[in-house]
Amino acid sequence: MLRVIIDRFEGKYAICEKDDRTTINIEISKLPAGAKEGDIVVLGDERISIDTSAIQERKNRLKKIMDELWE
Repeated sequence: MLRVIIDRFEGKYAICEKDDRTTINIEISKLPAGAKEGDIVVLGDERISIDTSAIQERKNRLKKIMDELWE
């Protein structure tokens, strides 16, 4: 399994960033309904799914960083 973050949409592709900062293109039609920029998706053997728990963890981590910056 590979986890990627949807960086942006260009034409019929979602440009996704891997952990090593390289990008891959995934056809939007292959993404789950409702997938949006910033979502973490898991590429499995036969399906692509949104990792909601990883998204929430990422949001919490970023909020903590922002809170520390504004203290």
